[in-house]
Formats: sequence, structure tokens, C-alpha cells
Amino acid sequence: MHFAVMAAEAIEWLAVQPEGTYLDATAGLGGHTAEIARRLTTGRAIANDRDAESLEMARRNTAAWADRICYHQGTFSRLAAALPACGAQQVNGLLADLGVSRYQLTEPDRGFSFMAEGPLDMRMDRSTGITAADLVNQYAEKAIADLIYQMGEERRARKIARAIVRARPIRSTLHLAGLVERAVPRTSHLHPATRTFMALRMFVNDEQGELDRLLEIGPELLASGGRMVVISFMSLEDRKVKQRFRDLALEGRATVLTKHPVTPTEEETSLNPASRSAKLRALLMKC
Repeated sequence: MHFAVMAAEAIEWLAVQPEGTYLDATAGLGGHTAEIARRLTTGRAIANDRDAESLEMARRNTAAWADRICYHQGTFSRLAAALPACGAQQVNGLLADLGVSRYQLTEPDRGFSFMAEGPLDMRMDRSTGITAADLVNQYAEKAIADLIYQMGEERRARKIARAIVRARPIRSTLHLAGLVERAVPRTSHLHPATRTFMALRMFVNDEQGELDRLLEIGPELLASGGRMVVISFMSLEDRKVKQRFRDLALEGRATVLTKHPVTPTEEETSLNPASRSAKLRALLMKC
């Protein structure tokens, strides 16, 4: 079952108006887009995602409101192009859920998961860029160790990088997960390969760079009185969102609506454990 994380809270902080224009920058499978679209009358929703396969699923899942939705494929870097492509100049609200799509995590062919056999791909847009296989089989040991340490916050990154280089060529997701587990045995409830897979995914998709661009571009797309809502799942991402919102407030351009991050209810985390680390922050652009 697909759960749109903190859907009620996202809609509340976006303050969706029936005649407004709203950009879901991370449409995923369409959960948040549907919640926005069903509240519109003369308004418009723009469903954007860098993953063409997820966007096609979103299109199917939101078919009931298709007359109110414009679909656009692109990264955060290209968000500005989504507006004119959908007949808009500015939006009244922008939502970004920074979590990885459930589809991406559970489809073995995408290569995101260490729980099933699949190719080491991990690209959110499979039409461009390097794969995780390119990275683990071609990059220098130090470069691999550095990115696993910095992006995955994995203290045992050097051991893992050494094991990867010695085991080349790395053939698949389970091959990589197995060698990481042998190199650094389990010391907690987390699978030993969790942080390594996360770091590789983040690097392959330039997730931190794209988040920086979202935080730079996003506020410029908002009309006066427009709102930006971001749901993050990692402390590194949340810190960036908090700092950017704070900077905009100090410049006198915006008001931070959430003094502290909003977190999911106990009911939501019990139904959808993946939401437990979610943090929502909201910003209001001044008139």
C-alpha cells in the first residue's frame, strides 16, 4: 500500500485554496498530488518528478483529477521549466517530500535495495548519469570511503571501501550487500549495508546538490503569500532546510511558519513505519 507521508499536515501547511496553483516537486506515486488536486476547483496542480517510471504511476493513480493536473519530468535543477510548461508563472504553494519512493526501494530492477537481487543501478532517472555499479567498480578506494563516510555517516567506511575494491567486479545488489556484511558485521538493528547503499544512492543522484538547488530555486517560484513545505528524513537534509528558511527570514523575504519541525503522529508511524524519521518545515513568502 502506498502512503503519502504526513499528507494531512502537508495540506494544512500548504493552506491549499481551490483556485490556487500548486507544485508537487516530488510527485512519486502521486499521493500528495492527489490530496492537493481533489481540493481544487479552478486551480491547477503540477506533478513533477525526476523518475519517469514513478511519474507514469502517479499519472495513473491521479487519473480521477487529471483535468486539474499537469505532469512534468525533471530534477529540482529544472523546476523553473515546469511552470511555463504547465502554463504557470508562479505558484501559491510548493511541496517537496525528500524521501525515496516506495516503488524505487521495492522494485529489484532499480537496484536501490540490498534485500533483493538486482543490478547496481540506483539512478532515479535511468536515462542519464552514472550507475552505482560504475561507482563501486571504477572509483578509487579513497573516493569510495570518503563518500560512504560523508553521505552515509558510516564510521567503518574505510573497511567497506577496502572490501569493495578487493572484491571487484561487484556484480549485483546482493553481492555488494554480502561483502559489506562480511567486512563490518552487524552491531545494531540496521543491516550493515544500510548506510553504504544510502550513500551510493545519494551520490549517484547528486541528492545534496539537487536539494541545494531546490532551496535556491523554490522560493523564487512562489507568488507573494505563497508557501513552501519540505518533508525531510535525514538530519543533514533537515539542517539545510532549516538554515535556508532561516536565511530567507533574516533577509526579510519570508516568515518561518514552523518554529520546530512537525513530526508524524503516533498513528501514522504505526501504520507506516517509514514515516517515523520525517520532519516537516514550512515557509511563507512575504507580500
